[in-house]
Parts: sequence; structure tokens; C-alpha cells
Amino acid sequence: MRLEDRAVLPLRACIVVLFAIIVLFQTMSFPGQFRHMAEEEPDLAYLRWPLTAATIAILLCVQVVLVCTWKLLGMVRDDRIFTEAALPWVDSIIAAIAVGWLVLAGILLGLAAEWDDPGAPLVLTLLLVTVAVIGLLMIVMRALLRQATTLRTDMEAVI
Repeated sequence: MRLEDRAVLPLRACIVVLFAIIVLFQTMSFPGQFRHMAEEEPDLAYLRWPLTAATIAILLCVQVVLVCTWKLLGMVRDDRIFTEAALPWVDSIIAAIAVGWLVLAGILLGLAAEWDDPGAPLVLTLLLVTVAVIGLLMIVMRALLRQATTLRTDMEAVI
């Protein structure tokens, strides 16, 4: 059994658990947290719905990445990863990362004037740069997947 075959099942189990936790956060934790924030700090109550929507959107982007990763893992298991069929899933991951980055950037720009403590903007900037690095890395990985797909197609034509 190949190493990647042994990794697919545990990775899929982790994806299921992570997806379930994200659904819990989307439906209960963050909406409740922002409602509580609005009750405790009425001067920030206007942020309740924008922050709820932005958080749910970011978590939805993560869910898209998880679903696409699930599909790509199936392709790895079936030895079909180096085919054109994998590229739309990688493109979807890149798009989800881009949307998540834009939402984070919107939060940073929209709330930058509101914060008097530099900690929150710095953490958000760190997240923004991290998501940018992950997105750019996925673009490089897509190019590598494209090259490997072309090489595999060429090799199959020769053989």
C-alpha cells in the first residue's frame, strides 16, 4: 500500500470533523458571539450583522476548500490526479481563497479606523498575509499539476 493511500483515509476523517466544527461555528457560535457583543457593547451593535455575514462567508470559503480537497483526495486514491479533471477543483480552491482574502481585506479596511488597540489589526494583517501566501502557493501548485498532467499525457502517448 502506497504512503499516500494510507494518508487519504485519515485526512478524509479530519476533513469531516473540521467541516462539522465549521458548521457549528457558522450556525451557533459566531452569530451568538456577535449578538452577545451587540448586547454588551451597544456602541458596537452596528457591527453585529456585517461581522456575522463576513465570518460566515469566510467559513464558507474554507468549506469550499475542504470539499474540493475531498474530491482531489479521491482522485489521488484512484490515480487520476494528473488529469485535466483535477484542474477545476484546484481552480475552485484558488477562487475560494481569493474570496476569503477579499472578505478579510474588507474587514481590515472597514474596521481599521475603529480600533484603538494595534493587536486586532496586526492579527488581521497576519491572517491576510497568510491567506495570500496560501493562495499564491496554490497557484504555483496548479502550475505544477498542469505540467505533471502534460508530462503524464505525453508519456502515455509514447508508451
